[in-house]
Amino acid sequence: MAQVLRHVPEVSDPNVLVAALTRDDAAVYRLTDDRAIVATVDFFTPIVDDPYAFGAIAAANAFSDVYAMGARPLLALNIVAWPRDPDVAALLGDVVRGAVDVAREAGAFILGGHSIDDPEPKFGMVAIGEVHPDEVLTNAGARPGDVLVLTKPVGTGILSTALKRGMIGEDEMRSAIRSMTTLNAGALRAARAVGKAVHAVTDVTGFGLLGHLFNVLEASGVGARLVARRVPPFEGVLDLIGRRAVPGGTERNVDAAAAFTTWNAGVDDPTRILLCDAQTSGGLLMAVDPASVEELVDHLVACGTPAAAVIGEIVAGPPAVRVVANAGR
Repeated sequence: MAQVLRHVPEVSDPNVLVAALTRDDAAVYRLTDDRAIVATVDFFTPIVDDPYAFGAIAAANAFSDVYAMGARPLLALNIVAWPRDPDVAALLGDVVRGAVDVAREAGAFILGGHSIDDPEPKFGMVAIGEVHPDEVLTNAGARPGDVLVLTKPVGTGILSTALKRGMIGEDEMRSAIRSMTTLNAGALRAARAVGKAVHAVTDVTGFGLLGHLFNVLEASGVGARLVARRVPPFEGVLDLIGRRAVPGGTERNVDAAAAFTTWNAGVDDPTRILLCDAQTSGGLLMAVDPASVEELVDHLVACGTPAAAVIGEIVAGPPAVRVVANAGR
């Protein structure tokens, strides 16, 4: 991706508040002194069997980038690549219905979209949000001493791969589906409740926890120490990793992490894979002033994100991650 982004020219317009340079979750463009537009796009192939759940997950995933920038969703456009096969085409209505229900929950409108004929189904959204220019949250503000807080468990890539391979059923995906269809609106409300104590935010998706953390570190010019056993996995994920239910995207993330990650003794291979697992509609990862962490966690629980966990800290130094097994090691 870095090789692709190098062809995107830097933008000097002062109204462009966030562009591609920092690999943030969405673009931000200032319209007036008190209004800025947040724009993002995301789509993917089905990761669950239920078409309604697929649409709901895709919508929550797209809006997640809007929340990660501190914005409220306004509207969305559907992106549809779908086979003409009548049996498969009939499922698209359920996909869209799931997306509409999540958009309604987010307070956003779906105002159209675009479709193409494609033998492999894909669905997603262009999502647009709004934020005050002074309240934009980015991945570039982490400071040494900040505490890292993650708002959802990880392991959706492993679970969806296991589902596709027939290693688990949809019932064993239930908790992950519930998580993936849950908007990050509550997590943003909690972040707002502690004012300016949240210094950097990103959502954890395709590059995995370590990949998105590295984007924060690179944009902020700092390093991090991550405590592996504080990162919450979905039930059964580590066992499935041992059975090699590992998607290709996760394997590529593991290879990429080798360039910026130091693994302490005690961090086993399944845990290393877990921390690199490519997520869909994951949680928010926040760098928070240590004086406000307890208050933030209380707000997260109150806002419906009880799985929130303190998983590490920001340290001075070059952009790199040291992963330890336990807090004391």
